[in-house]
Amino acid sequence: MARVIHVFRQPDRFVAGTVGEPGERTFYLQASEDVRTVSVQLEKQQVSVLAERIGALLEEVQRRFDAELPAAPPDDSLDTDPLAVPVEEEFRVGTMGLGWDAETEAVVVELLAVTEEEIDESVVLDDTEEGPDAVRVFLSPADARAFAERAERVLNAGRKPCPLCGEPLDSEGHICPRQNGYRRSEED
Repeated sequence: MARVIHVFRQPDRFVAGTVGEPGERTFYLQASEDVRTVSVQLEKQQVSVLAERIGALLEEVQRRFDAELPAAPPDDSLDTDPLAVPVEEEFRVGTMGLGWDAETEAVVVELLAVTEEEIDESVVLDDTEEGPDAVRVFLSPADARAFAERAERVLNAGRKPCPLCGEPLDSEGHICPRQNGYRRSEED
């Protein structure tokens, strides 16, 4: 079967979002352009890494090419709307690619589907016929910063961290490894 690559050259929207309650959330990236919307599922850690690397890439582009890039996204580019529904997962993300297109001055994000085979790095950000399905999104530097900022907000909207160990607190309670099994009683 031929590889399917969903390309969004001028997306109306590219956002991270979740479905479900904190502690049981499923993370998605969603790209929209005109009437077409594609959603892919990924892990929380992948969202975190992507947001962090986008920031690092923009800093490197600014340093290396002496480019004038926004330090923060413009207020009008911040997207606080929920994911477009219904959220229909195209695929689950396995490998991610990130690059800078100097010709269009855009950040290029590529999300590749999970596959059983070892992925040849040459298929990332390439239009070869063989390889896993992919979503490729071109973002202006301002839109890339807006994506990273929203991703951080989505990541931080989950369960509150334990003040001792930093692990997420559950509504049912939390066994903190820093307490080493010790709980204060009413008498202490």
